[in-house]
Amino acid sequence: MRTLAIGIMTDAARAFCERSRVARLATADAKGVPHLVPVCFVIIDNSLYITIDEKPKRTDIPLKRLRNIAENPEIAVTVDRWDEDWSRLAWVMLHGRAEILLDGEEHDRAQARLRERYPQYTTMDLAPLPVIAMRIARATAWGALDD
Repeated sequence: MRTLAIGIMTDAARAFCERSRVARLATADAKGVPHLVPVCFVIIDNSLYITIDEKPKRTDIPLKRLRNIAENPEIAVTVDRWDEDWSRLAWVMLHGRAEILLDGEEHDRAQARLRERYPQYTTMDLAPLPVIAMRIARATAWGALDD
């Protein structure tokens, strides 16, 4: 199989992402030092959204992912599938610029869709928490996306 650069996502890449429950968010600080974390996400049109949630985190300083985005808004998100049957391996990598949404219609719509996708969010008070909005500029895909 070969890697396929697909511009904005194909229907197969979008469907693969929608079936997947976790992604990996890659940010880098102003010096280019990378930071990678697993995240819950939702894609609406050509934007990917990640909300900060109430899981235990440090409260004395902003999260590293938010500090990195403030310094360097270029991010990547990878959605992948691992399987012992290597014919089923697949991934979609999305690249774009991130914005931090603190409130507003887009912020609220993203959190509502995230609540629909992840029932764990229904008991959390997400409204005062930021949302990372990635404006998808390009996508790369590899493997058996249709499985």
